[in-house]
Amino acid sequence: SSHFWTKRFLFYLSSSAFPSRVDLFSMASVVAAPEWYVPVGSLKIHPALVKVVEETVCPGTGFSPDYFWSCLDQLTHELRPEVESCLKRRDELQAQINAFYERSRAAGADTSAPEMRPQCRSFLKEIGYLEEDRGPVSVATQFVDPEIAEIPAPQLVVPSDNARYVLNAVNARWGSLFDALYGFDVVPSTAVQIGAVGGAGFDLEASGKPAPPPPSGGYNPVRGEAVIEFANGLLDEIAPLAAGKWSEVKRLWPKFVGSTQQLELLLQDDTTTSLKTPSLFVGSVGSLGPPNSQGLAAPTQKVVANRPCLPDKGRIFLKHNGLHLVLEVDREDSIGKNSLSGIKDITVEAALTAILDMEDSVSAVDAEDKARVYSNICGVMRGTLQAPFVKDGKSLTRRASSDIWMRDTKGDARSLPGRVVALVRNVGHHMFTDMVLTSDGRTVPEGFVDCLVTVGAALQDLRGTGRFVNSRMGSVYIVKPKMHGPREVALTCSIFGRAEEFFGLRRNTIKMGIMDEERRTSANLRECIRAAAERVFFINTGFLDRTGDEIHTCMLAGPVVQKADMKKQKWIKAYEDANVDIGLFSGFQGKGQIGKGMWAKPDSMKAMLEAKIAEPMAGASTAWVPSPSAAALHSIHYHRVDVTTRQMQLAMRPPAKVESLLEPPLLQELPDKQAIEHELRENAQSILGYVVRWVDLGVGCSKVPDLSNVGLMEDRATLRISSQLLANWLHHGLVSEGEIRSVFAEMAKVVDQQNARDKAYRPMSTNLDTNIAYQAALKLVLDGKRAPNGYTEFTLHDARRKAKAAFLSRL
Repeated sequence: SSHFWTKRFLFYLSSSAFPSRVDLFSMASVVAAPEWYVPVGSLKIHPALVKVVEETVCPGTGFSPDYFWSCLDQLTHELRPEVESCLKRRDELQAQINAFYERSRAAGADTSAPEMRPQCRSFLKEIGYLEEDRGPVSVATQFVDPEIAEIPAPQLVVPSDNARYVLNAVNARWGSLFDALYGFDVVPSTAVQIGAVGGAGFDLEASGKPAPPPPSGGYNPVRGEAVIEFANGLLDEIAPLAAGKWSEVKRLWPKFVGSTQQLELLLQDDTTTSLKTPSLFVGSVGSLGPPNSQGLAAPTQKVVANRPCLPDKGRIFLKHNGLHLVLEVDREDSIGKNSLSGIKDITVEAALTAILDMEDSVSAVDAEDKARVYSNICGVMRGTLQAPFVKDGKSLTRRASSDIWMRDTKGDARSLPGRVVALVRNVGHHMFTDMVLTSDGRTVPEGFVDCLVTVGAALQDLRGTGRFVNSRMGSVYIVKPKMHGPREVALTCSIFGRAEEFFGLRRNTIKMGIMDEERRTSANLRECIRAAAERVFFINTGFLDRTGDEIHTCMLAGPVVQKADMKKQKWIKAYEDANVDIGLFSGFQGKGQIGKGMWAKPDSMKAMLEAKIAEPMAGASTAWVPSPSAAALHSIHYHRVDVTTRQMQLAMRPPAKVESLLEPPLLQELPDKQAIEHELRENAQSILGYVVRWVDLGVGCSKVPDLSNVGLMEDRATLRISSQLLANWLHHGLVSEGEIRSVFAEMAKVVDQQNARDKAYRPMSTNLDTNIAYQAALKLVLDGKRAPNGYTEFTLHDARRKAKAAFLSRL
């Protein structure tokens, strides 16, 4: 059974013969395979991985499990040497950069001074860190779905190890605007809503916090009216009427004008109007009429437009900037009957794409964890994924949504996709796994397994035999993170090319998303795009990981600025602008996405609505959001900004300069003692709050309360920043090891208190010396200078495996 193999595997992990996780995953290691590993050809494979490949990945593909393993064996034999060479090159470059700063400081130079920058850039060119710019490049990617190539929209990122979360993301293409507004702080709280007495006169609550629950615990009509008011204002903005306002609309219905329909609307003063831009109306469903007595059997019976024979119930479809809005009309609904127009909700087309993440937002440290991830990926690609859950005492099952049908303006039946286009983020080149061992006992690159499983999962979709269609253009979309420069992008192309040959796919079927999140990739982005010009569908600025790599690269140059000041630094604006500039100059418009990063405050939707419009204004055709509700609200920005036009405007500006991009975020004067202590406390609490849930509970992406108890989304990227910043300050003497240990012990008590209501949580502060999670968090800082590229996964994986083994020993 699965539990039997878990016990055997964890016993193996706890044995002294097993290599450290850092050794195991930072470079291919030699491992003695347990006797219970399954021999397949020259490979030895963990039974949990054998099981998922035999029972889930291969069925329906036409390929046997033995063929799958032979492909992995061949891929490993051919390309593992190149992976190892690329990782060695990373280490060599970092060692050269460290030596440069050490020599400069020993010679009396102030390495944090701006005057040092030209010398630094010359050195980076000299060692090959900055590669030769070979001029313009043109993206030539074909067969890209319009949701990626043509329509700007939000993008969700979801941990792929949780089936319920995955299905929520898959179904987030369509979302309730009313629910998103009502459930968060976009619509202000009022005195009436928080239980104060008084009639219609109420005071706005300016706290910016999520609205409190209604006094009765049910629907609050005052808040509901505020939601309807917001929605009417939004419709006035993006779908204005020829005359009047949406708040004055009493009825709306499709009306034939010749051979096509237009939207007719009746206002409070009994005059009719239409949309100022009639083409925004694209279809309808349901009983929305008749608007007058014409055609009735009893012509003497007076029927007026605002009093039909039956209550209106149907859907009006609008389309603006490529995105649909569905006006849900239902006068019998409790909300619809209180709305003058009868509109009970607006269903917005929100996230057109979602990244199913195998990397930063998951805690997948062994074969059984990865088997769960792989099973979920297969389920999404084939439309079979289900997630049972209980709600209000009832057992329910969540599934992927079906397509949406309507009648267009000519009366023809049309369907709209009911689900996002799923992209899959594999792990980076630096990760190796012992769930497969080669004949010489060596671990294999985990990304090789990820790639073959992802493509195998998509084969039914490519052949049209799945329950649903993911890519209508017949492509497989893999986002590849943590690549350092063009050579590593070319390596990924080689991996994808071999996978296409193994499975008999058209060349360049597997498309590549390039995460622009490492400094060497940012500095050489045009050459990275050139290396994947026929595959690339996506470039995205990952500010969080990019900041972590920035700190690690300039670790010895000087102390870096506080975390809150990072976004004010010169390099970050150049980084964000350069990504857009290079993407536009390379012809991404109409070929792929130019993306921006995550909104990290999942409860602060008002602030998101105010701030995140900056991303489409900056030329991004997509940006990451943490939830389906956030996607629904972020979609508003793509109605307010015509991204295609905005990109044309931005293409006329001078491109960002690499000189600004390479400006390190160094302190020009040291903070006072109070500021240093605050930064130490804030980062220590953040590190502990995330690490303890990662290690003890296996939660890869958490909403972690900060010192002010504001929930922030944390993953390995945010952890990388915090740990590298403290490691940097430790190296330069702003904080001592003793101060770090003291503050971490103090913050462990704070984190314990913040998690006190979680029954599964195990406190750290009661046994700091032996607590695995606490020691891992401390190690991330104390050993942060030596961590390859500042990555946290090696320490986290080692600690999680130890925690699983310790849990088993207590059974």
